[in-house]
Amino acid sequence: PNKLSEDGTVALTSWKVSKDGRKLAYATSISGADWLTWHVRDVSAGEDLPDEIEWSKFSDAAWMLDGTGFFYGRYDEPEESETYEGVNLNQKLYLHMLGQSQSQDKLIYQRPDQEEWGFDPKISDDGHFLILRVWQGTDTRNRLFYKKLNADHDFIELISELEANYEYVGNDGTVFYLRADFEAPHGKLIAIDTLNPGKVNWRTIIAESKDVLETVKISNNQFVAIYLHDAHHRIRLFDKTGDSSGEIDLPTLGSIVAINQNIDLHSNRSDDDLFFSFHSFAVPTTVFRFDFNKKASQIIEDPEINFVFDTLTTQQVFVTSKDGTQVPLFLVHRNDISLNSNNPTLLYGYGGFNIPTTPTFSTSRLIWLELGGVLAVACLRGGSEYGEEWHQAGMLHNKQNVFDDFIACASFLIDNGYTRTPKLAIQGRSNGGLLIGACMTQRPDMFGAALPAVGVMDMLRFQKFTIGWAWVSDYGSSDDPDHFNTLYAYSPLHNIGTGLDYPATLITTADHDDRVVPGHSFKFAAALQAAHTGDAPILIRIQMKAGHGFGKPTSLLIEEEADIWAFLVEVLDMELNY
Repeated sequence: PNKLSEDGTVALTSWKVSKDGRKLAYATSISGADWLTWHVRDVSAGEDLPDEIEWSKFSDAAWMLDGTGFFYGRYDEPEESETYEGVNLNQKLYLHMLGQSQSQDKLIYQRPDQEEWGFDPKISDDGHFLILRVWQGTDTRNRLFYKKLNADHDFIELISELEANYEYVGNDGTVFYLRADFEAPHGKLIAIDTLNPGKVNWRTIIAESKDVLETVKISNNQFVAIYLHDAHHRIRLFDKTGDSSGEIDLPTLGSIVAINQNIDLHSNRSDDDLFFSFHSFAVPTTVFRFDFNKKASQIIEDPEINFVFDTLTTQQVFVTSKDGTQVPLFLVHRNDISLNSNNPTLLYGYGGFNIPTTPTFSTSRLIWLELGGVLAVACLRGGSEYGEEWHQAGMLHNKQNVFDDFIACASFLIDNGYTRTPKLAIQGRSNGGLLIGACMTQRPDMFGAALPAVGVMDMLRFQKFTIGWAWVSDYGSSDDPDHFNTLYAYSPLHNIGTGLDYPATLITTADHDDRVVPGHSFKFAAALQAAHTGDAPILIRIQMKAGHGFGKPTSLLIEEEADIWAFLVEVLDMELNY
C-alpha cells in the first residue's frame, strides 16, 4: 500500500474479494480523508481494470455471486469548498457492473425522506438475497431490509424500527439468522422465518450469556461465536440447533483482529477450516488456521520482530470507579520494574460508541516498554466490553462516568506505586481525544503529560461539520436544550480555566481530517496556550496531507511516533537506561 502513491499518502482502506477469488474490489483514500475511491484488480493478472468509483464514504462493497459487479454506497459529489467540511447526508446505494463507467451505475435504493440513513449491503451465501443494514449515524441500533435479487419488488423491511442492533449472519432458505441485542443487552443469536416474521415467531438459537456475543459466523455448517469476556476474546462453537460443540483455544489473553471495527474471520459456510488473526499486547498479529476435523489450530503466518517478548508482563486488574463500578485495566511492563512510584506510565483510553478496548499489538508501544515505561489500557464505560448496558452507562447524560472511570484508573496507578503525577501521561484518539481533553481540564493537577489526538474538543458545535451529526446518538446535541448543559459541563474547549497550571500537552491532528475536523484541535490549543500559566509546554503538531488515521506513509508514522515518545521522555524526565 505504501507504493500506491509516490509520497505514500494514498491509503488502502477497505477491500472485498469476489466469491470465486478472481476479482478484488479495493478502496483507497487520499491524504487520510474518509472519501473512498473504489478500484477493481484482476487477481491472476495482478493488474487493475479500468473501473473506478468515486465519492463513496462509510461503505463496503458487496459482490454479486457471479462476480460481474458489486453494490456500494456513495454520496452526491460535493462542491469543492465542501469536500472536507461539508455535512454528509443522503447516502445512496448503487450497483456497479464491471466494465461500465460510474455514470452507468444503477441506483438501487435511496431514501430522500430519511437523509441520515446509510446502507451497508451484503449478499447472502446462496446468492438469493441482498440484505441492507440500514444505519443512522453512530447509533448502535439499526434497521434491516432485504430483497430477492433479480426480483422486481421493493425492499422488504424485516426490521423497520430503530429498537436494537441486528447483524445478518446467514440464512437457510427463507430463515435468516441474526445476531441481535433485542431484549438481550449482551447479545444472542435468533432465527427469523421471513415468511412469518412477527416477533412471536422468532426463535432463539444461542441464548444471552454473561459474556458479550460480539459476532457470529457460519463455518463448517456450524456457528462460530466471538465473545468478549472481561474485554478479551473467546471463540466458542455451536451446532445449528444452538448446542455447544466446543471452543477454539487462543494463545493468551488477547483479541481477534478487527478491521474497520469488524471481526476478521475468513471461511465459507461449508469449509472445514477457518482463518483468523490474533494479537495481544505482547503477541504480534499472527494468522491461524483452525481445522474443524482435527479440532486444532496452526500458525499460518507470524511476523519476525526484533524484540524479546518474554521480558514483558501483562496482567488485568479491576479498578473501583467513583460510583463503585468495577473497571477493567490492562497493565503491561517489563518484568524488572519496581513499584516505587517512579515509573513513567502511559494511561490510554477511549470509552464510547459501543467500541471495545481490547488487547492489541503495537510495534510503537514496544519502544515505550523497552524504555522502562508502564502501559496501562483502561476499558471504560461507553464501549461494548459488557454489552449495551455498559455502552449506555457512558453516553449522553452519563458521559461523565467515562471520565470518572479514567480518573479512577489514574488514581489506582498512583495509589499502588506504579507511578506519580509528574510521571503519569494520558493518551487517547478521536473520542479518546475528547476523553483526554475532559480529564486534563477537570483534573489538571493529576497528570504530568497529556496526548489528545484528533479529539472532539468543541462539544457545542461538533454536529455542524462533516459526519459530526452522526455522533448525536452518543453525545446528544447542543441544539437540544435538554443536552446543552450536559455537553457544556465537560466540553474541553469550554472548560479551560484561566490562571491554571496545565500538564505538558502535545495535541496532534491533520489538515485533511474530514471526520473530526482539525478546527477542534486548533481552537483547543489556542485556548489552552492562552490560559496556561505554568512552564510546561503546550504544543500542537499538525500533519500535512493526512487525515483522521489513514493516509500516512510509514516514514511519517515513524516521525509522529518518534515525536510523541521524545516529548514524553523530555517532559516526564525519563532516564534512558535500557
